[in-house]
Amino acid sequence: MPPTTLINGLLEQSLPVADRGLAYGHGLFETITLQQGQPIAWQAHFNRLKAGAERLFIPLTDNIEQILLADLAILLAKQSTQPERQVLKITVTRGCGGRGYAVDAGVSINRILQLNAFPSYPDQPSANGVAVRLCQTRLAIAPQLAGIKHLNRLEQVLARSEWSAPDIREGLVLDTEGYLVEGTMSNLFWCRDGVLYTPQLDRCGVKGIIREQLIRLAKQQGIQLEEGLFTLGSLCQADEVFVCNSIIAIWPVIQCTLADQRQSRWPIGPITQCLQASLSAEGIY
Repeated sequence: MPPTTLINGLLEQSLPVADRGLAYGHGLFETITLQQGQPIAWQAHFNRLKAGAERLFIPLTDNIEQILLADLAILLAKQSTQPERQVLKITVTRGCGGRGYAVDAGVSINRILQLNAFPSYPDQPSANGVAVRLCQTRLAIAPQLAGIKHLNRLEQVLARSEWSAPDIREGLVLDTEGYLVEGTMSNLFWCRDGVLYTPQLDRCGVKGIIREQLIRLAKQQGIQLEEGLFTLGSLCQADEVFVCNSIIAIWPVIQCTLADQRQSRWPIGPITQCLQASLSAEGIY
């Protein structure tokens, strides 16, 4: 089996225990679909990585984009056959420091690239829709970390641990004030009376790449879009609902189980289907 992991440009499988990503979650990651070896929406992913590094005071060299693409080329060259689709995960940590929260300015970052098989979805959730549930775990309001894909995903881990039923494909999470935020691995949209809604993510949550693409596409197509603080009641009154990320693109949501076991149901609606087609036309889906 060809190597699937590259650490700082070398075919390695482990990092020192002093890595700050392990010790403190001091790092970032991006999960990207590769289509025939080419990263989809690369510039958007790289720009988010760069913005997150600035937020977390992780110094990136001016040529880091070229370095990451060169690392990817090394991994791809090791493959005897190249799958049509793969998943690329890029992780950047602040590097290996000593004990304590303070960072030695001379510490170099660590960069990790991993190739994984693209997941198979034989039940065709993009076409048939999925069932989700409301999670009890709440997301802390932390504006300094909002929007970026930092390494501390414990809230998402706890939320995902709330169910094991295979027919539940995603969990929706609220913040500590009771406002809708996102899914454990996805962003959330819904429609009512022709208007597209999505939670604002300036207090917590991740500004997903597909989310940003969909906001752009909706504006281009004249679909009215509202970002804001919305309660669960807004979702329950929706005409159609979907979740999205860079691997699944769009999954229509056809059922949500609430905390009291009540269920809300929705059809797969025209705005969802329109946006699915738009992503497909742009080669994203």
